[in-house]
Amino acid sequence: MPAKSPVIRKSLEKNLQTLGQQLRDRRKDLGVSAVTAAQAAAMSRVTLYRIEKGEASVAMGAYLSVICSLGLALDLKDPSAQKNLPDKAKNKLPKKIRISNYKQLKRLAWQLKKTHELTPQEALDFYERNWRHVDINSMDSREKKLLEMLLAAFGRERLLV
Repeated sequence: MPAKSPVIRKSLEKNLQTLGQQLRDRRKDLGVSAVTAAQAAAMSRVTLYRIEKGEASVAMGAYLSVICSLGLALDLKDPSAQKNLPDKAKNKLPKKIRISNYKQLKRLAWQLKKTHELTPQEALDFYERNWRHVDINSMDSREKKLLEMLLAAFGRERLLV
């Protein structure tokens, strides 16, 4: 029987529900079944279901296990510290990033046969998910600058790898 949920504020309850929905969306985007995701996170499918619903009674360790098994990372931020940075940095980024203009990005996005451009968020996601395959020594200055701009645009100091 599931543990009794602790009493939490409505705003925190909403945050947990949002987190659960984001995890569910990520799992669906990856095309991973609930059973497979639960096995990867070393938990039951029922616990995964409760996490995706944002239940407060589920242990934080279980949430972190799902986050990690979906290739994500938990990043705590001070919302007041980065209020103006992302908007300014996003204005410098192009709306679309041509894959063929960046050697390492092209290597990471090899499976996108019909897609020639990515949004800034998609490009950053490719770098983060596949960073282990990047050859930093062959990354030219333009691509390094792009990566710096992507990080600044999304309020990050470094990749979440």
